Amino acid sequence: MAEGVVIVVPRDGRFLIIRRSAHVVVPGAWCFVGGAIEEGESHEQAAVREFTEEVGGRIRPLRQVWEYTRPSDGLKLYWWLAELLDGELTPNPYEVGELRWCTPDEIEQLPGLLDGNRAFVEEVGRGLLGDIRR
Repeated sequence: MAEGVVIVVPRDGRFLIIRRSAHVVVPGAWCFVGGAIEEGESHEQAAVREFTEEVGGRIRPLRQVWEYTRPSDGLKLYWWLAELLDGELTPNPYEVGELRWCTPDEIEQLPGLLDGNRAFVEEVGRGLLGDIRR
């Protein structure tokens, strides 16, 4: 069964969200940064690698906050809260068409938001932001 990581990076009451480029699966869709866990990688290693590959920044994974199995194909995704270590992000144009910092309400309004991402925001995202602010 395929597995992947999703990286949840909060800042000032917002989450980092990307719009996928035309060159990847589900082009133009909005989602959190993430990707496949490669053979021999830990979740944390995959999160750091995927984040760097997609948006060029450095993160420190803090803890797993959610799991989601995609109904269409059984892909299991592990959602990780991470701290952004440097603020300079440079999207990889092959993978990322755009990035934004959005509130949970703004995320839910994005056209083409992936289903798992919508479920995360509804079930976990708002509460997670509330916990971080305390």
